[in-house]
Amino acid sequence: MTKAEKTRKLIIEKAAPIFNKKGIAGTAISDIMEATKLAKGGVYGNFDSKEEICVEAFNYLLQTITLAIGQGMEGKVTAKEKLFALLDFYKDRLFNSNRGGCPILNFGTEADDTNPLMKQKVKDAINAAESRISRLVYEGVISGEFKKTFNAEIFAIRMFTMIEGAIMISRIMGNNHQMKVVTDLLRAEIEQNIN
Repeated sequence: MTKAEKTRKLIIEKAAPIFNKKGIAGTAISDIMEATKLAKGGVYGNFDSKEEICVEAFNYLLQTITLAIGQGMEGKVTAKEKLFALLDFYKDRLFNSNRGGCPILNFGTEADDTNPLMKQKVKDAINAAESRISRLVYEGVISGEFKKTFNAEIFAIRMFTMIEGAIMISRIMGNNHQMKVVTDLLRAEIEQNIN
């Protein structure tokens, strides 16, 4: 990795939690400069704009979450085990994240009317998250683990939207009580669809 690539990586890694906590509009280049200990020219020597840093920070946060979810699913064999591991991730790790919570929720809330590029990135991330859930349910139906009436697409939408809402409320309330209620409801629905 070249020095320029290392500097760019440092900027993304340091800027990501700042954007996730303070928002796109709330994050100033001076925040990134302070976190990276770089001068303004050092930041803009690696990125054309704050928006470019924001997009890369969002990508980095999503990649970090995707890797953590994959690690949580390691060793899980059944679709039920994998779905439960996903619920555990959201219930425990994402709520307790010192990176500011879920970037899909945080970036999406701010970008929905103001930033078409970021809005599309968030939309793609939502589709990917729902597809992951839907695939797991579908695999369970195909293998005979789940009932054939278990609708993968509808469950994926329900699970993802309930989780995102619970993340927001739990972070505002300062505890994950609502998240526990939601994940327990989703676990019960999964259990009801076991063959």
